[in-house]
Formats: sequence, structure tokens, C-alpha cells
Amino acid sequence: MSAAVAVAVAMFAGLAAYALFGGADFGSGFYDLSAGGGRRGAEIRTQIDHSIGPVWEANHVWLIYVLVLAWTAYPTAFAAVMTTLQVPLLLALLGIVARGASFAFRKFAPTYGQARLFGVVFAGSSLIAPFFLGTVAGSIASGRVPAGGSGNPIDSWVNPTSLFTGAIAVGSCAFLAGAFLAADAARAGHLELSESLRKRALAVGTVTGVLVVGALAPIRNDAPTLGAKLTGRAAPLIALSVIAGTLALWLLLLRAYAWARVGAVLAVAAVVAGWGVAQYPWLLVDQLRITDGAGSPATLHALLVVVGLAAVLVLPALGYLYRLTQTSDWSGTEPGAGDELGSISRE
Repeated sequence: MSAAVAVAVAMFAGLAAYALFGGADFGSGFYDLSAGGGRRGAEIRTQIDHSIGPVWEANHVWLIYVLVLAWTAYPTAFAAVMTTLQVPLLLALLGIVARGASFAFRKFAPTYGQARLFGVVFAGSSLIAPFFLGTVAGSIASGRVPAGGSGNPIDSWVNPTSLFTGAIAVGSCAFLAGAFLAADAARAGHLELSESLRKRALAVGTVTGVLVVGALAPIRNDAPTLGAKLTGRAAPLIALSVIAGTLALWLLLLRAYAWARVGAVLAVAAVVAGWGVAQYPWLLVDQLRITDGAGSPATLHALLVVVGLAAVLVLPALGYLYRLTQTSDWSGTEPGAGDELGSISRE
């Protein structure tokens, strides 16, 4: 494996991690938005604050990691993406900033009206950010970003592939969040809340699964290179995503929350991996290959050293943080509120 491809693999691994951890974080906005009025939705919003509060900033480490690798290792492609897709990128950035600010300000709002306003901004921006990040991925994968940059600022992302990808990104984030929030509520012993989240996650997961499968035909027509590989060499990963997603829904029906969470993660990871396999060996599909767009060998080798150091220094800390938020101590309950796998029977 060349250094250019090795750095691309490391970058894509970070992108997949952001899709999973950041996705579960973003998806909580859907449940906040649909929770209802102040009194009726208070329990869900409290659960959201409790679940994502310790990790919502840490999850963006993955985005910073991806951006640093992209502009350092593949400057030509990075410039092309930034100049062509500046509209969706700015909207995604606006969503990320507005989301973080409103999430923090909501806790300290002096009046109920201000708290509601910040809550609406938090929920809305939680949907906007993944949608526009998804359109960026769809634009790159459909070959609408020219290698020289400065492509059409509207047509490059307002097209079937980009819009489907944006919608799938929102649905995947909401499904992940639903599985995690339901598991957290069950582990804390909040049975009615976990039941409410379970039903919402089932609906979102079903719609998202139909969307993933249904999008294959229009994507194949709109982006032939990507579509052919999605239904070709990436087909096993897409099939794995469908199977894992179906299994996650079935486990949610059984209220086996912890294992349903594993199935949801596997479903989203498989569809992201399928996209990566389908796009290889292109940085910008039909425009620029990975090996042609890479920087100097010295830069690539230095980046690989940095990736190795980050794996040693950062991953254990993040792993400990994520593990800590999944313990009974964190949820404020005694072990045994749910079974050891986190499932709770209502019978």
C-alpha cells in the first residue's frame, strides 16, 4: 500500500468515526425537536442533555482530524472542494456552531422563552449540519467537483445523489441517536421514556432503511461511476448494512437495547464503508485519483507518524470517556436496573 493510500485509509477511518460518534450526537436533535412542549418534552430533553453532555465536544475531534489530514495530504482536492462546495460547507459550519452555542446557552437561559428559542436552534441546527455534510459527500462521490476547483456553486450539490445522501445522513444520525438514547434511558430505569424513544427509533430506522435501498436506483442513474460500484464490489457492505439495520430494528422490538445499539452502529458503519469502497481509487470521483492528488512523500510519511501518535495518545482517552458514559455510575442507577446487556423487560 502506498503512503498516499495509507493516509487516505487513515482519513476515511476518522470520517467513519465522525459519522458514528458525531452522528449519534447530531441525531439527538431530531428527538429534541419532536419531543413536544416544555412540560411534555422535558424528560426527553433532560435525557439528551445527560447523554450527549459529556461527549458532544469530544466528538468533533474526528472532524478536525479529517480536515487536517485532507488539507495537508491532498491540498489540490481540498482546495477544489472548498471552492466548489462553499455553500453547503458554510451552512454545515453554521449548523455546527449554532448547535454548540445554543446547547450551552439553553442551560443558562434566564427565561423560559429564551430557553425554548435556544432549544429550537439546537434541534434545527442538529438536522442542518448532517444534511449539508451529506450533500458534500454526495457531490464529491457523484463527480461534480472538478479537480481545478470553482465548480458550479449550486448544481454541484443540488442534485439527486447529493440530496439523497444528505437525507440518508440525517436519518442515520437520528437512528443511531434513538438506539443510544433508548439504551441510556433503560439503563437509568426510565422505562416510559425508553419506550417512547424505542418507538421513535423504530420509525426512523424503518424510513432510513427504505431510503438507503431506494436511493440506489436514482444514484446509479445520476452518478454512474459511484452507482456501478455500490451495486458491484461494495454490494456486500450495503447488504451487511441492510441485515444489521434489520437486526437492530428486531432487537429494538424485543427491547434488547444494548444489542440493538450494536446493530445500529454496524448498519451505519457498513454503509459508510460501502461508500468508501465504491469511491476508491478516487479522491474526487471521475476527476482526481488518490495517487495523483497526494502531496510530497515526506509530508505523507510525516502524517503517518502523526496518525500513529494520535492513535496512542488520543484513542485511549476517548475510549475511556465513551466507556465512562455507558456505566451505571454515570447513569445514576444501581447495577441491575436493567440486565447486564442493558435490556429491560416491561412484562
